[in-house]
Amino acid sequence: MLASRTPRLRTQFLTVLVATLVLVFATHAQAQDKVLKIGTLKLIHGISAYFYEKFVPPGYTVEVIPFESPTDGKNAVLTGTVDACIHGIAAFILGAAAGEPVMIVASANNGGMAIMAGANTDIKAIKDLKGKKVAIWPGSTQEAIILERLRMEGMTIKDIQPIRLSFSDMAGALARGDVDAYVGAEPAGGISLANGTGKLVEYPYSTPIGPLNMIVSASQKAVKENPERIKLIVDMHRKAVEYAMANRSLIVDMAVAKLGQQKKSVELAVPNVELVWKVDDVFMQRANAYARLMFENKQIRQEIDLSKFVTTQFQQ
Repeated sequence: MLASRTPRLRTQFLTVLVATLVLVFATHAQAQDKVLKIGTLKLIHGISAYFYEKFVPPGYTVEVIPFESPTDGKNAVLTGTVDACIHGIAAFILGAAAGEPVMIVASANNGGMAIMAGANTDIKAIKDLKGKKVAIWPGSTQEAIILERLRMEGMTIKDIQPIRLSFSDMAGALARGDVDAYVGAEPAGGISLANGTGKLVEYPYSTPIGPLNMIVSASQKAVKENPERIKLIVDMHRKAVEYAMANRSLIVDMAVAKLGQQKKSVELAVPNVELVWKVDDVFMQRANAYARLMFENKQIRQEIDLSKFVTTQFQQ
């Protein structure tokens, strides 16, 4: 009698076990679905992501994942590591031109760039960079900008010695004398000014691109299959940007806390940063100018119709 019941008990046990595991995994998946994963760069002009938690929808939480490189942030969107990411528009255009399924869902930042030179150098203008060692992060918005500024001065990249360097290493390299100048991102400029090792050559906003710098991207798959989730994120972004810009001292406090920089450095950097969210006609004009310049500078192989990679459906 016992032997005949054993298979039946085993079957019942396995049925209960499978049901339990299904429930556990379903509960875990549901919990993960309530976590909005947002990527951003380790820069002041990506700081708005850290204000999202003040405006997170009920039942959701926000996880901010920082990246060193704009390309890393864009790739995280494509792989689904994050739901959306704040990063430079140059990395986005590079991806779009290569046929990657990425979309701009909001603007994120104007400004935040600075061309800095060593305090003891004779560099006062772009023309003075000739023959000098200049730190540049390849694939960045700053790379596109310096190529255009050089062209405007009758120069090319061959007239300088470009040094590949990440944004976070630029201020230190300038202080040590490893480079003569850099085309950087805040808070690097603020750091160099605060510690007296650097001087401002210019804020490079005189090109057709203007101060356009960073955007919020999401994958085309997420935009198509889960627009409600992306709408939640864009709404948070808008509220966070408006709140931070209305309380600029809090941008300083947040940057000190999240980026680990000295307050004096951040205070010098913040005036060079405008957090934004709108995708409007001005944004599109600048973005299209960006794409054209990247094509002319042979950073991308073919011109792209940027309107196919930008959506305004979440701007309402």
